[in-house]
Amino acid sequence: MRKVPVYGLDGKKVKDLELPEQFNQPVRNDLIRRAFLAIMSHKRQKYGADPLAGKRTSADYRGRRYAYGSWANRGLSRLPRIRVGSGHMVGTVRFVPHAVKGRRAHPPKAEKEWAQKINKKERRLAILSAISATRYLELVKGRGHRVDVENLPIVVVSDLENIGKTKEVRELLTKLGLEKEMERVSEKRQRAGKGKMRGRRYKKRKGPLIVVSKKCPLIKAVGSIPGVDVITVDSLNVELLAPGSMPGRLTIWSEEAIKKLKENNLFAVN
Repeated sequence: MRKVPVYGLDGKKVKDLELPEQFNQPVRNDLIRRAFLAIMSHKRQKYGADPLAGKRTSADYRGRRYAYGSWANRGLSRLPRIRVGSGHMVGTVRFVPHAVKGRRAHPPKAEKEWAQKINKKERRLAILSAISATRYLELVKGRGHRVDVENLPIVVVSDLENIGKTKEVRELLTKLGLEKEMERVSEKRQRAGKGKMRGRRYKKRKGPLIVVSKKCPLIKAVGSIPGVDVITVDSLNVELLAPGSMPGRLTIWSEEAIKKLKENNLFAVN
């Protein structure tokens, strides 16, 4: 089993801690992506066309024997046309898909089910794989995180969960060597394209994920720090551990969260 240092609130090493078995799983990118897409599919909003779109017309097909207008028009194609009551629109083709203002042949249906299903064991294996990926420095740096530590994941004493002020959280992250990381996530990037006009002008970067053992004051203290998320250990999911289905998010664990992960054997597949 691999050991990692446990840091105090002053950023200095206090002791060593043995990582549980959950951190020794192979990193499966295929499972992580499958679980991530399943989560995202449940967030997709259903949409569909109006069932009567393109059908609100008096146009109908009466057969070749009924010519529209004079006898000279008897050679018109067999299509639904407007007959009377529309003045210059008489004889205009409507309703069919290839006509102007006609219906669509196969419009999107509002009743379509977008949610994807995933097996329970596959989902758990994906979470274990994403947890294991947090200890590989090359994967963490490959995601763009700026870290100056050698041993991952970062484990902090359980007093971390009792921090109730945002200022104290920022100071702790700086002491842990994440000053450059906080500068990275605080940078604003403007989105390219028309998304700027649709309520998403700026793109946000993902910073550290802090894992705690239970609901605590730290959750509220981190709320105003951009890019930083807090989650309880029993609520971990692939979307938080591997944003965009890319494993290796920089993760900070409280000592108590590591103990709970081991004692309760969380996300076990057996």
